Amino acid sequence: MMDETFERIADGLAEHGYAIADLFLSQAEVDAIRNSADFLQEADQFKKAGIGKQNDLQINEAIRGDYIRWLDKNNASVPAKVYLDRLQELIGYINRTLFLSLKDYEVHMTIYPAGTFYKRHLDQFKKDDHRKLSVICYLNDHWQDEHGGQLRMYLDNETKDILPVSGRLVCFRSDQIEHEVLPATRERLSLTGWILDQVADLRHL
Repeated sequence: MMDETFERIADGLAEHGYAIADLFLSQAEVDAIRNSADFLQEADQFKKAGIGKQNDLQINEAIRGDYIRWLDKNNASVPAKVYLDRLQELIGYINRTLFLSLKDYEVHMTIYPAGTFYKRHLDQFKKDDHRKLSVICYLNDHWQDEHGGQLRMYLDNETKDILPVSGRLVCFRSDQIEHEVLPATRERLSLTGWILDQVADLRHL
């Protein structure tokens, strides 16, 4: 079944530069991640997200209001490892079918408190072009249109709004598709990451 999902993602990337895959995580897998120590017992380790990287990092709540905590594949909880392993399988599939040279990923857990947002931006840094694909998997149960919090992608001739429903994965070109996170009326949870053409080094994030 996951091969069919991987195929849809690869086809979407090849044809449109983005793909949406519902049930990338099952509801049981989402529940396990939400109830794991990563989210529940270590919430105080989430940090205010900034703009930029390393020495250029700046905190600006007028641009983004989320809190993040980076996941390390070597000590992630078992539920989170299920997602990370599936992401690794996706990388292998994309490399075989689209002939890319993707090497690794970096992923953080993300919490957007109600009312917060992330203004329009591009994920690839000006001084660092190793982020090739952006991947977001949502962990929000019973999300409705009226809750807001959509991911808005700016495509060539249109915008596309995507609701952050439970288990849904969105994957898109980090260097091409500008996007933003709209404000929501409730807390919004996700696993947000990037697929890289080099080995990730979390020490520098």
